[in-house]
Amino acid sequence: MDIERIDDVRHRIPADARHGMKTDVRFFASDAILQHIRKDKSLEQAMNVACLPGIVGSSLAMPDIHQGYGFPIGGVAAMDWHNGVVSPGGVGYDINCGVRLVRVNLSEVEVRARLKELIDQVFRDVPCGVGGKGHFDVTEKQLNQVLERGAQWMVEQGYGGESDTMLCEERGCLREADASQVSARAKERGRPQIGTLGSGNHFLEIQFVEKIEAGDAARDYGLKEGQVVVLIHSGSRGFGHQVCTDALAEMGAAMKKYGITLPDRQLACVPIQSPEGQSYLKAMRAAANFAWANRQAMTHFLRGSFERIFGKRVHLDLMYDVCHNIAKREKYTWEGRPVDVLVHRKGATRAFPPHHPEIPAEYCAAGQPVLIPGSMGTASWVLAGCDGAMQESFGSVCHGAGRLLSRNAAKAGRDAREVQKELEARGILVRSETRDGIVEEVPEAYKDVDEVIDVVHRAGLARKVARLRPMGVIKG
Repeated sequence: MDIERIDDVRHRIPADARHGMKTDVRFFASDAILQHIRKDKSLEQAMNVACLPGIVGSSLAMPDIHQGYGFPIGGVAAMDWHNGVVSPGGVGYDINCGVRLVRVNLSEVEVRARLKELIDQVFRDVPCGVGGKGHFDVTEKQLNQVLERGAQWMVEQGYGGESDTMLCEERGCLREADASQVSARAKERGRPQIGTLGSGNHFLEIQFVEKIEAGDAARDYGLKEGQVVVLIHSGSRGFGHQVCTDALAEMGAAMKKYGITLPDRQLACVPIQSPEGQSYLKAMRAAANFAWANRQAMTHFLRGSFERIFGKRVHLDLMYDVCHNIAKREKYTWEGRPVDVLVHRKGATRAFPPHHPEIPAEYCAAGQPVLIPGSMGTASWVLAGCDGAMQESFGSVCHGAGRLLSRNAAKAGRDAREVQKELEARGILVRSETRDGIVEEVPEAYKDVDEVIDVVHRAGLARKVARLRPMGVIKG
């Protein structure tokens, strides 16, 4: 594979590297990360994405890139809104899988003193695991309201305050969602799962701020060293999975009608403005709203857990909520001209710079908070979006550390009890619904999150604000 080195963190595969590519591939990686990337087919997948009709700019990949379904995880592609295509593989099965950070008015010392009680309480209060059932019993009418109103519906039912929606990407709701575009099967799968954590790489972590890297942004974000925070990583559960499954089946059959041929059937796509394209986008937005409502419900249960252990003196305030599996219409100035595009972010996070109109007013000077979870037992990061992301990556950065090992490879030769003991020796308590939930997510299954963050910082896509360390981990 012909990879051109642009500088220490930027690389390029030219558009003439493969027949059918309409643009080049540009990706961000250090030398060490590049060696990991070469071991799977993620760059080949990025080249396939470069073949999609109507792509604007490069097929982009972040330093956490690894092989996924159709698009690489860590891939970003902008499609011309009027003449481009939409591809469910560019969003993923877990639509609006995302992260929210909750500030707690307690110190690390205060929480460590009662950490075991707290972790056990959270594990009881927040349902998790494959097929986990939540505390909500919603009617079909109520579910449709969730799908069209997102986190706002939860707040209106008493599960949070108005500031919770104000501090979400898109205020916790994509407005053009349409519940009527969602299959009965998707609704059946999703109805019992509101307020559940899920399995796989989803988690709830009680953490503390280990180090502040940018004091100005940290002050705006309300973060200080030694402060406890909670990171919730979850998405649209079985609901989003079914929405993606339904769309892939429909688009696979429709591609011939639109004369679209591609190097990988997993990239199934249709024109954005086609009936199939618009139907998928409306259903995808409904799944995104389900995910925001889901994380809002878990935040409510989390607040109850802390209050049971620490009493009324404890306060949990949402700092920010950002998604990393989504496709959204956005406008940019690209190569000197205005463009109207549908940005696919597959395992990539929005990172808008200071003074962008979509940033909450309190974060205007600092830039959009960017929340990057690491692997279980390692650090997570809070970043701030920079102008460089608007110029190079359609306002996008990485979404995590990125897997090195498949789940099966991570499990090979490992015992969950030994992993738990190792983590407890490092001051990290783990609770999981299954043993697989622990061994699949061992730290060595992922790239070094600090190195991934260093790449996006050096590239000027986002800047370091705060490094977080886990104390307690809830897994599905």
